[in-house]
Amino acid sequence: MRERQPDAASLTEQRKSEHIRICLEQPVSGVGITTGLEKYRFIHQALPEVDFREIDLRTQWLGKEVRTPLLISSMTGGSSHAAPINRRLAVVAEARGWAMGVGSVRAAVENPKVVSTFRIRDLAPTIPLYSNIGAVQLNVGMGVELCRRAVELVEADGLILHLNAMQEVFQPEGDVNFSGLLRRIEQLCHELDVPVGVKEVGWGIAPDTAKQLADVGVAFIDVAGAGGTSWSQVEKQRARNVVMQRAAEAFADWGIPTADSLQQVHKVLPNQPIIASGGLHTGVDAAKSIALGAQLAGFGRSLLAAAADSEEAVDEVLAQVEAELRITMFGIGARTIDELRQTDRLVRKP
Repeated sequence: MRERQPDAASLTEQRKSEHIRICLEQPVSGVGITTGLEKYRFIHQALPEVDFREIDLRTQWLGKEVRTPLLISSMTGGSSHAAPINRRLAVVAEARGWAMGVGSVRAAVENPKVVSTFRIRDLAPTIPLYSNIGAVQLNVGMGVELCRRAVELVEADGLILHLNAMQEVFQPEGDVNFSGLLRRIEQLCHELDVPVGVKEVGWGIAPDTAKQLADVGVAFIDVAGAGGTSWSQVEKQRARNVVMQRAAEAFADWGIPTADSLQQVHKVLPNQPIIASGGLHTGVDAAKSIALGAQLAGFGRSLLAAAADSEEAVDEVLAQVEAELRITMFGIGARTIDELRQTDRLVRKP
């Protein structure tokens, strides 16, 4: 009897589970490249003239007030392993006022059985919540209606398109036709009735690309720079082709460091809402990112181990990031996020 081959939905679910396992168990950070945030330091203010208890993390995001300038970046969904991770993240994000994105909802569009892994709005009724698909899916049949469905499934406030060209090249089942995507992104921005954002997955966005995206109507940009997870290193662990497995090593230091991408994009698009993510671990990293021009600071794999453990572990990590952010603001005399954004006390190290 001929062996039954797994269908596309089953393969997608398997891939999502493998990604979680690899990111938890294997060394997948870029090698020989950092976020660049370590090149900056704050000038200590010995007389902050601020009551620490009055430091306020509230800010504006896309015209709405949010309780913190912090985001749980799009990570996972679409597998049995992902469901409890997303639910734990959602519960704590709601309690602490963090925005949140889910992983690629393509899996749920393909397979109704995994829709529940993305349904977290009941646990997070008030925070900004974002659905997510790979931008390249616009070239392989995921049109405006399916994107609308991806938003509805999550009950999301917007849709994030992720740019992951280098990952797709190394992914055994990758989609590599990125031609004509800008035109399709423009169409989606004009026809979808929620904001559309674009993010990288860990290699950064150059200023000319950011300008193109803004010009076609993208509402916000997540630079998702290099210095954290490298998806060529993740896919190296899954590669069945020894040539591609070895080739991935040549790209271990590929990408634009987070700090560089953030600064460059903010310079050409000073009024564009920008998220800084890619290798952020602490509230000090978040503070530096905001001082360099970001509206929100995003955290991804640095939260994954806690999310795989318990709500209590997630709450502890998020509380620490918030404490570090508040202490940084106190240390430079900034009472509000607006004052942090306008500070002149962040300098590049000599």
